[in-house]
Amino acid sequence: MRRTAQGALAVSVGILVLSLASSYGWGDNADRLVTNKAVDTLPDEMLPFFQANRQFLVQHVTQDDPSAKAAAEHRTDFIRLDHYGPFPFATLPRDYNAALAKYNRRNLELYGLLPWEIGFYSKKLTDAFRDHNWTEAKVTAAILAHYVNAAHDPFNTTLNYDGKLSLQGGANERFATGLVDRYQLFFFVKADEAVYIHDPTDHAFDTCLTAHSWLENVLLADRRAHDSTGGYKEDYYDRFYSLAGAVLVRQLSDAATDVGSYWMTSWINAGRPQLPSQ
Repeated sequence: MRRTAQGALAVSVGILVLSLASSYGWGDNADRLVTNKAVDTLPDEMLPFFQANRQFLVQHVTQDDPSAKAAAEHRTDFIRLDHYGPFPFATLPRDYNAALAKYNRRNLELYGLLPWEIGFYSKKLTDAFRDHNWTEAKVTAAILAHYVNAAHDPFNTTLNYDGKLSLQGGANERFATGLVDRYQLFFFVKADEAVYIHDPTDHAFDTCLTAHSWLENVLLADRRAHDSTGGYKEDYYDRFYSLAGAVLVRQLSDAATDVGSYWMTSWINAGRPQLPSQ
């Protein structure tokens, strides 16, 4: 997608989605955990730069930094795939211009632009690397990490983003924040080495589809944990983690691998420039 088209989207999306409830997603601790792990997936040529800026990336992946992220852009960290019919949502073209022609801009913006945002920021990071603009590269790498993380949260892919449609209000917060905040010291996020991504936007769609495929498992686990404990106290979270913890850890681990892979892909597409050591 061209920069000019994406710029117009970013301006208008903030107005259009005000008719929807706020987007939910991973909590700050999950974003920081994934981004920190992603640094260690990178090849040796990239490691000194990313290790030196690890703290910056971990901090800015969660911050509302006006120099890095416009408020409108925060409205694009989801895509309501089930608005477009049954899984695997084949009626939604992955090419932005084709999707625009089929569904019009208002609908696309209203129901989320997440995979296209990932493709856009992947290209923007490539441009920053190619131009040796290291400050821009750091900021864009943090924004890209935020969007890639978001694509791994099942609740960012559905109209039932807060659980209310299944009468499970707050299910996403309990999964993406509650479980992480309580159990992150007890589970192990294991990311694989970064790999080259041939089509960043297409890969982002596949990531969202995979995340969506876990949605019913998580909702069922939430329901069973509530029914067996009678509420949402600590015993509920213990039960919920026993039922959904494997999905949580898998999605966080895959997110860390993907964040590193997107960073590496942008660097490779920029011609593998020598990165500074700070």
